[in-house]
Amino acid sequence: MEDQQGSSSLKSAGKNLVFIVSIIITAAIVIWGIFGGESFEAVSSNAMGALTSNFDWIYIFGMTFFVLFALVIAISPLGKTRLGKDDERPKQSRFGWFAMLFAAGMGIGMVFWGISEPLSHYVAPMAGIDPMTDAAARFSMRSCIMHWGIHPWGCYAIVGMCLGYFVFRRGHHSLVSCTLRPIFTEKLTKGPVGIVVDIYAALLTVIGVATSFGMGCLQISSGLDYIAGIPNMPATWAILIGVICIVYTWSAVSGIDKAMQKLSNFTMIMCVVLIVLAFVVGPHIPAIQAILVGIGDYITNFFQDALRMQEPGGGNAWILGWRVFYWAWWLSWAPFVGIFVARISRGRTIREFVIGVMIAPTIVSALWFGVLGSLAFEGAKGMSADTLSTLISSPETTLFVIFNEFPLGIVLSIIALILLFAFFVTSANSATYVLAMLTSFGNVDPPNVKKVFWGVLMGLVAFVLCISGGVSGIQTIAIVISYPFFFIMVLMCISLTIALIQEKRGKVSIPTLAEEEAQAAGAETEAEPQTETTS
Repeated sequence: MEDQQGSSSLKSAGKNLVFIVSIIITAAIVIWGIFGGESFEAVSSNAMGALTSNFDWIYIFGMTFFVLFALVIAISPLGKTRLGKDDERPKQSRFGWFAMLFAAGMGIGMVFWGISEPLSHYVAPMAGIDPMTDAAARFSMRSCIMHWGIHPWGCYAIVGMCLGYFVFRRGHHSLVSCTLRPIFTEKLTKGPVGIVVDIYAALLTVIGVATSFGMGCLQISSGLDYIAGIPNMPATWAILIGVICIVYTWSAVSGIDKAMQKLSNFTMIMCVVLIVLAFVVGPHIPAIQAILVGIGDYITNFFQDALRMQEPGGGNAWILGWRVFYWAWWLSWAPFVGIFVARISRGRTIREFVIGVMIAPTIVSALWFGVLGSLAFEGAKGMSADTLSTLISSPETTLFVIFNEFPLGIVLSIIALILLFAFFVTSANSATYVLAMLTSFGNVDPPNVKKVFWGVLMGLVAFVLCISGGVSGIQTIAIVISYPFFFIMVLMCISLTIALIQEKRGKVSIPTLAEEEAQAAGAETEAEPQTETTS
């Protein structure tokens, strides 16, 4: 039985500390980034350089380990375990579930990099590959699928799978710290260790998400300037962020099963519209070839690319600048996306969860980059190398410049702007919910006042980063700060394995949903849900 003595005071203290300390640290980092100038840039750049050059092997081998771990658990007999009670079933349809997890996990980034990244790898590929050749185009496709495919989603799946199991099956609070109880004592996970871990998860979420919102705002503003001549200036950014902030805060308050579901479904429909239209106006056969060959090259070269430490032409500048950077960036998003994905996956088996979270998004990514990548290569044919180099140096406008090379380019650009706006809202919505939950002692239905607070704060941080020019610097420090989370995720894998084996051997009794509800109804006061006993 879980010891409940003193849990009320621990709960109150932990809740207040996680909320207050995460705000203080976040504010300190942002203020330093804005007013610290050169010192902030120097510290963040040096730290990033030291991590990627000295510990790149940890990122490369670690991310592949997470992928393999999730797949092994899914295909093993343990994959039949449900993220919830045995008699529970999911609330959302598969389409609605996938729409929400995809919007939260990739969304705005895929629109931002949909044209720019394929073009970047085509113009400046890994050493040993000639730029702007068929070999460069094939390399570009498989690299985009690698960066946006099974690896980042494997990272998210680890956090989501662990949270889903311990929260919905074992009855713990929705906190990262609760996933470590099989390793650490209950006292430590409720006390100092747990508080530090949960503060850290909240900090990673607010910093990582706010910087992405700042980048998204700049791209929307650049698109409006390119299409309609609306000045790309601070006043435009303020209006954009203000409107978006109102929408995503309102939808977060309305609840995941209401506004968020509708927004996510709309976003997925718009994604389909954009891809279909881009395919229609772009090169048909090259797009199909890019998808099929890209997937084939990705699968054939999977382990070679995933574990590559040295480029064919010598050195590792491209690997550090792209692959290791991406792995570190996805790691910084893991707490936020993993917690949100767990929240919407209650009732699904681990096997279904892994397939939906890892395999399906990888297929969508291949389709996305195959169509938009072939569009980028076709649009780049009439441009010089210098022009293309200049173009990829401003990724926020690359999308609109390439679209303008094709019929209905203005329509494509308008749809892309709508998608950016929609993804902005859905990602911010889920981040607002996760932050409110983390700072409310893991309450799966956090108070609306917390949602409003974090929604407004993220909007303010995003705007401040835009006007200060500090987005890239804060993004770098977010990646640096995310490094320790790798080791927390390793502990989560160990913890989940122990818990699943204990349950398999009958050392843990899992009540049915009906028994749990009856127990909760009969309890007068409970500091924490009591749903497990050990023999």
